[in-house]
Amino acid sequence: MPSAFTILFFIIIILAVLSWIIPAGKYATDASGNIIAHTYHQVASHPQGIWDVFMAMVVGMIGDSKTEGAIQISLFILVIGGFLGVVNKTGALNNGIAAVVHRYKGRERSLIPILMIVFALGGTTYGMGEETLAFYPLLIPVMMGCGFDSIVAVAVALVGTQVGVLAATVDPFATGVASATLKISPGDGLVTRLILLVIVTTISILYVMHYASEIKKDPTKSLVYAQRKEDEKRFMADNAEVKPLTKVQKRVLWLFALAFIIMIMGLVPWTDLNSHWTFFNTLTDWLHNLPVLGILIGKDLPALGTWCFNEITLLFIVMSIIVMLVAHMSESEFIDAFMGGMGELLSVAIIVAVARGIQVVMNNGMITATVLHWGEVGLSGLSRSAFIILTYIFYIPMSFLIPSTSGLAAATMGIMGPLGHFCHVSGSLVITAYQAASGWINLITPTSGILMGAMAIAHVNVSVWWKWIAKLMVILFVISCVFLGIAAVL
Repeated sequence: MPSAFTILFFIIIILAVLSWIIPAGKYATDASGNIIAHTYHQVASHPQGIWDVFMAMVVGMIGDSKTEGAIQISLFILVIGGFLGVVNKTGALNNGIAAVVHRYKGRERSLIPILMIVFALGGTTYGMGEETLAFYPLLIPVMMGCGFDSIVAVAVALVGTQVGVLAATVDPFATGVASATLKISPGDGLVTRLILLVIVTTISILYVMHYASEIKKDPTKSLVYAQRKEDEKRFMADNAEVKPLTKVQKRVLWLFALAFIIMIMGLVPWTDLNSHWTFFNTLTDWLHNLPVLGILIGKDLPALGTWCFNEITLLFIVMSIIVMLVAHMSESEFIDAFMGGMGELLSVAIIVAVARGIQVVMNNGMITATVLHWGEVGLSGLSRSAFIILTYIFYIPMSFLIPSTSGLAAATMGIMGPLGHFCHVSGSLVITAYQAASGWINLITPTSGILMGAMAIAHVNVSVWWKWIAKLMVILFVISCVFLGIAAVL
């Protein structure tokens, strides 16, 4: 498979060619810029050329009169990378999970739900994925030592993180990018996604624990029983002593959790959920009116619940500095860690701009409205539940072709969000459907480096993994469809 960059670039070329074929058109919009249904009309053709194809990626970053640029999102992604780089420099995350594993030694069955919840929280808050590769050499010998197998160890981290991605709540790379594309708050639909998170995480934990119990009673039921002796030679000697968390690492973990808690509190539209929930607005007004201190804090400080990308970008910059101070990092260590973390996510930040180039070509070619019109006509008799389920199914192959969640969101939300509007489905639920499909396909797609890396470390053939997870995939698919269908009509 070519990279997501190549796939997105070829999509831009294809859409530029289509701008010569598809009739150009426009919709009337209201004062807020929202499309007004049934107002489509054709306009003069605006075919896109070679210059336009390459310029689309530049405009995708900085924006123009027709398309908002991705610079705000890309900067946030880079800052998140810097924050994670500083936290990882302290070793707090890795040692934190290792300490949990060590603490529950001898009670590993009870460790399964605890760790899966921890990994699910990582997946739902910041799209944890590649980071899990560091834990398999630790989890495999622990799980094998209590009578389980390498599949259980892989499932704890892989299934845990990906069901978190499936029901991502505030993941900046999925929820954040998709919400920015639709110009809604990442906090919209948060309660719905939290309910889905609880459901799919519980089901996945029960599935893994059932398999673990079965092979504990009868080891021959393990799907990798034939290689048990080889696995013991490979992994059992690797069960090294785990160092306890230092006081500094504990403090960093608390700060790490606090950063995401503040972000969630800042993004949740409290007054929209309940007009009486005005505590944060009142508190902010009180702070602004304080003599001297109000000016010192800043008169532009927005209330929690009204934050967007600028505010949460600043939050993670400030939290990075606080972690530096708590961890007693030197200025050079902090800069190296922050810049290194930004470098890790540079490709993600750029891919958002490349994906936004698709929207640029469609908008400048004036074919976006025509495609939406076709959707409006084709979906005219479709119920809300049918639309959202079809959206979920549509995103499954799309997630396979474009594994980058941020790239996929930036590339498609400009079309799928307005289509949902025509069917009276909220943009936040369209985002939930896209995330559910992305997390679902990540559990089995061979294009995922996370999955194939885990299989390589555990010496498990991917076909064996597919056989083990097949029933869970069916269950998660059905649950997702039913949940989305119900949520669409509530």
